[in-house]
Amino acid sequence: MNTTTAGTLPPSSRPKLDSKPGPLTAILFVGLLAAGLLFTGYSLVGDISEAGTPATTWVPFLLLGVALLIALGFEFVNGFHDTANAVATVIYTHSMPPNIAVVWSGFFNFLGVLVSSGAVAFGIISLLPVELILQVGSGAGFAMVFALLIAAIVWNLGTWWLGLPASSSHTLIGSIIGVGIANALMHGRDGTSGVDWAQATKVGYSLLLSPLVGFGCAALLLVALRAFVKNRALYEEPKGNQPPPWWIRGLLVLTCTGVSFAHGSNDGQKGMGLIMLILVGTVPMAYALNRAMPVDQVTQFAAMAQATQTSLQRGAPAAASADPRKTLSDYVRTKALTPDVVPALAAMAGRIGQQVKQHGSLARVPVDAVANVRNDMYLASEAIRFLDKADGTGIDADARANLKAFKKQIDDATKFIPLWVKVAVAIALGLGTMVGWKRIVVTVGEKIGKTHLTYAQGASAELVAMMTIGAADVYGLPVSTTHVLSSGVAGTMAANRSGLQMSTIRNLLMAWVLTLPAAILLSGSLYWLFTHLF
Repeated sequence: MNTTTAGTLPPSSRPKLDSKPGPLTAILFVGLLAAGLLFTGYSLVGDISEAGTPATTWVPFLLLGVALLIALGFEFVNGFHDTANAVATVIYTHSMPPNIAVVWSGFFNFLGVLVSSGAVAFGIISLLPVELILQVGSGAGFAMVFALLIAAIVWNLGTWWLGLPASSSHTLIGSIIGVGIANALMHGRDGTSGVDWAQATKVGYSLLLSPLVGFGCAALLLVALRAFVKNRALYEEPKGNQPPPWWIRGLLVLTCTGVSFAHGSNDGQKGMGLIMLILVGTVPMAYALNRAMPVDQVTQFAAMAQATQTSLQRGAPAAASADPRKTLSDYVRTKALTPDVVPALAAMAGRIGQQVKQHGSLARVPVDAVANVRNDMYLASEAIRFLDKADGTGIDADARANLKAFKKQIDDATKFIPLWVKVAVAIALGLGTMVGWKRIVVTVGEKIGKTHLTYAQGASAELVAMMTIGAADVYGLPVSTTHVLSSGVAGTMAANRSGLQMSTIRNLLMAWVLTLPAAILLSGSLYWLFTHLF
């Protein structure tokens, strides 16, 4: 069902959504696009040249370019697909003209990406199959990246075309799970073994609870406003196309700004994590290790690695296996704690410390050793993460403290995001906000409730969305801007007894229910196809 046709609003109160952007907007769009591409290309070439990466063939660089375009394309689609939710309330309360609202939202999406922490980015990566992360530069690694990104883009575009506010976060998580299941089945294992289900469950809970939080909290906030704020103007529908009183207008613009900023800081990180995975696979010399880490910090890193090895050997004196990397890789994949896991981690910590100490700086690690050093660090970090939650490890308090400090050092060396990656994603997300927003805006503004959105309803939904997304960003959890805000609007309509348009609610629920299985099936199929092509 196409839900972008006119809703229940009288023509006099509908915002002017069909007004064409002025020449200044077009110039700004093209200028930012050109600046983003030039800055990305310049930074990429500079990093590769500084790292001294030998160019024996142009194939990896060609794949890098294609993969970067697809990853930035995902963020561009995410911009107009998800951020339309943030501007719907200010547009339908006539607090801001549509074209100004989307530019405003795009700018604060841009800022949100720039100041993001990176926690969500690497939380997303931890869902991927460990063997594909360790071999991300292989054909299977590229097949993984292309499959999950293209599947997410296809589903997002399909739901956008129907005007359905489906979740980009939901879609991406489904795509990652699909790749993991397909990879396990293709290697003769049980499909459930291809996914970190503990992390997937944690992410799933955040995505599942976010619409319930949006609905319930927005409804309660509206009820609280009615009880404590007696200004009648706050609960009235807009009169014609007149903007609301200045203080209500300021509140609505503030909440729209907060949602846009929070969306950028949370959703923008998903593209960053995948771009870093692509860079590590194609040009590991430049991006596998944090070459900017100061020498004195590297010295501390080597010392902490040796201290960690000593404390682990004291608590688990058994001899390590002949291949610590395989032992840790199996543990990270299966989560099955065997007696040789802790000795293997001790041996791996010692190996990492020796490698770092030998070269004196991460920037001096030879090109043929970079990938192995990073893989050792990744396996050690993930093994420590799982051991911290496991019972019966035999690790004493002193060793646990060393492990925690050692993991932080490893993460500083491997989990970093260059400025140009943040800028590229910020521009893609910001520019995406400025196009294609109308379909979702109409659904949120006209198709959820049976009456026009009031000022209090718009502010309540936006405020709850802003706080929910901001809290999720702090804890490194991906949540759906779409689910939180559209359910928030529905919650305010229910609390106001305005009535809900059940046909739209059914479509939203259908998109919510189908997104995960559809993304799993699509990405799994694409992964199987691409592994036979690469």
